[in-house]
Amino acid sequence: MHDIRIIRDNPDAFAAGLGRRGLDGKVLAEDLLAKDKALRELLTRLQTQQARRNEASKLIGQAKQKKDETQAKALMDEVAGLKDAIQQGEAEQRDLEAGLRDALAVIPNIPAADVPDGADESANVPVTARAFGTPPGINNPKQHFEIGEALGQMDFERAAKVSGARFVYLKSDLARLERAIAAFMLDTHTRQFGYQEVSPPVLVHSGAMFGTGQLPKFQDDLFRLPVGEGDPFWLIPTAEVPLTNIVNDEIVSEAELPLRMTAFTPCFRAEAGAAGRDTRGMIRMHQFSKVELVSITTPDQSAAEHERMTDAAQEILKKLDLAHRVVTLCTGDMGFGAQKTYDIEVWLPGQNAYREISSCSNCGPFQALRMNSRYRGSDGKVKGPVHTLNGSGLAVGRTLVAILENYQQPDGSVAIPAALQSYMGGKTVITKA
Repeated sequence: MHDIRIIRDNPDAFAAGLGRRGLDGKVLAEDLLAKDKALRELLTRLQTQQARRNEASKLIGQAKQKKDETQAKALMDEVAGLKDAIQQGEAEQRDLEAGLRDALAVIPNIPAADVPDGADESANVPVTARAFGTPPGINNPKQHFEIGEALGQMDFERAAKVSGARFVYLKSDLARLERAIAAFMLDTHTRQFGYQEVSPPVLVHSGAMFGTGQLPKFQDDLFRLPVGEGDPFWLIPTAEVPLTNIVNDEIVSEAELPLRMTAFTPCFRAEAGAAGRDTRGMIRMHQFSKVELVSITTPDQSAAEHERMTDAAQEILKKLDLAHRVVTLCTGDMGFGAQKTYDIEVWLPGQNAYREISSCSNCGPFQALRMNSRYRGSDGKVKGPVHTLNGSGLAVGRTLVAILENYQQPDGSVAIPAALQSYMGGKTVITKA
């Protein structure tokens, strides 16, 4: 969400920022300012009417004391008319406020100054200092689904009978490996980076989805559960939603910041990517598991926190000895709520390509303004909105994919990375079930 006061003070900067996203920022700014002007003019009129109503009500008593019934009657008629006008104006106020709020709610965040301009992923910029490892030389590498199916531990066909496309059964050692990966990630983030482990709800109300920016713009990408009457439940697309909304409508003490939280949850997405892409395998699923990282911090610390969060996500891949690279997303490839995003891309030999395994985003005050989340300084004064950050630390399914493809053996088995062997009961290799 954007602060209309900031837009009012500097509409040109707002328009320029949206222009970097390929939007007509000038038209959007003019529309918002017109809605804001109409609302403010109405509020001024209501204040004037209320003040006159109060004044006239006092004058009625004075007129009656003077036994001036004609004047008293005229004043009572005026008060009655003002009451009706105020009630009508208040209804109009609610409509204007809703219109302004709805218009603001679908406008994306303004990119940070150091985000590269570009229309799509081709303009993303590699962060060379963050690159790690060399892709392994594997003769005739297989893709993960070929490996998993040959092991007899990955079953898409039976999952399709139960749930449809983009679901999978993992069995035996692959099911255990998925659990091991998640435990390893959580241990790393809590012990090495100080994140607090949280087990959050996976069903949330609409207000939580609005707070982190999934609603209203992306409701078609979500699974909605209209149970009973009133506000429906939504299945979370990521633990970012319940974790970030912990501070919804709260004023947090600066002494508590930064809040760093991590959670392992299932994630649900009705939209599973571009049509016709990644139709086989576990790259794009309607249900998948992910370890999420969320930070709540002050404006002056959010940039450093973004780097730190990216370090934490990368550390998982480093410990697993998986080659990967990091790119800064350009303005045309960045998510709705982000000011700046780093994508971490892991090497997949079966695809002969780097593929995204994590996005780490600094949202600045964007989500906090939607959630009404602020912080109080040591002086006791409310300073303004907090800054929120989120990132995958990592997508568990995609990490499993990367391990299968990078650690595949000529005989069809899969070596288990050293970092995970203790989580697998000392097992060092996965063979056919």
